[in-house]
Order: sequence, then structure tokens, then C-alpha cells
Amino acid sequence: MQPANLEDFTAHAMDEGFDEITTREWAPGLQLDSHTHPFDLHVYVARGSLVLTVGDSRRDFRAGEEFRLARNTPHAEHYGPEGATFWVARAH
Repeated sequence: MQPANLEDFTAHAMDEGFDEITTREWAPGLQLDSHTHPFDLHVYVARGSLVLTVGDSRRDFRAGEEFRLARNTPHAEHYGPEGATFWVARAH
């Protein structure tokens, strides 16, 4: 599902059971070492890019793409040269 705007993303995520929606801005070149979150995530990359590493798997995500992570999944993030803006749905 590619949302037309944040409102569409929010409506769809809430229909799927996510209970918190936020927008996150990430700095150019930022690297976050392996970490986890105590909630499920559905992320839409609204602007920019990142490399997401989960285990031995690395995947590039660019504006217009989305990904999901289950709670407590170890992952690392490396943001591209323009940073990134995410629309984030969380299920606690």
C-alpha cells in the first residue's frame, strides 16, 4: 500500500491495529547500531533513504517504500546522504 499522504497512512495503520503514529526525521549519514523496540513497527519512507540490517540481511529502502519490524527484532540503521523522513506506526 503506497499512501497518498500521512492521513491515508494513519487511517490504514489504525485499521490494522497500530495505536500510535508519528513522523521521525533522521540526519544525513546517521548510523544506529543494533537495537530493538518494545513494539511492532510499520514504517513508510516519505523522504530520503536508509540501509536496514536485520541479522545477516541488508536491504536498501528509498522514498516511497515501506517495511515492518516485529517487536524486539534486533536491527541496525544507516541513513543516506540526505537523511530520511519516516511515517511510523507503532503497535504497543
